[in-house]
Amino acid sequence: MTLTYDLFWSFRSPYSYMITPRLVALERDYDVRGVIRPVYPLAVRTPEFFETRDPLWFPYLMMDVYREAAFLGLPFRWPMPDPVKMDFATRTYPKEQPHIHRLTRMGVAAAERGKGLDYLHAVSHTLWSGTVDNWHEGDHLDRAAELAGLDPAELSAAADTEADRLHAVIEESQAAQRAAGHWGVPMIAFNGEPFFGQDRFDQFKWRLEQQGLKRRGV
Repeated sequence: MTLTYDLFWSFRSPYSYMITPRLVALERDYDVRGVIRPVYPLAVRTPEFFETRDPLWFPYLMMDVYREAAFLGLPFRWPMPDPVKMDFATRTYPKEQPHIHRLTRMGVAAAERGKGLDYLHAVSHTLWSGTVDNWHEGDHLDRAAELAGLDPAELSAAADTEADRLHAVIEESQAAQRAAGHWGVPMIAFNGEPFFGQDRFDQFKWRLEQQGLKRRGV
């Protein structure tokens, strides 16, 4: 029997980018499948979260993401532009955002077409690997969609014409995420247990093995 898990994931999260290749490999090699549930980042959902952080929080984060990417052997650079627009003078996040809402809707639409994890993998590499400048321009996202096995024009149209419905799906996922035990990303929920953070992948796989995880073709 195929094991299933829920993946709560954000396009603005460097750690979401970092866990995705391991999930792709996991699903390739083992009889397990994720229910892919893109959510908005905390900077959009609860921007006041960052107002109460210790001043050391941000410099430590920036050091850690580069270190962790190097440890995992992943190319890394903060996206240009940032998927979430920030006012650097005040370190606050404007309500009007030019990228993240549509990007997240496209992730949901990809998941509904059975290509969610492949799409997250392709787009997060485009954003975070440092190989692309101005990822929001030209055909960068179209090429990522094609790499995931999707029709970029159809996916883009769905993100625009079904915006309200897809937004509602995202909000439902955010409620389900909290109900599963955490608010952060990446978060995996499996058998009623939350696994928050890319550094919980090994524990997640351990739990899968306890539940009879089988290699494909065996």
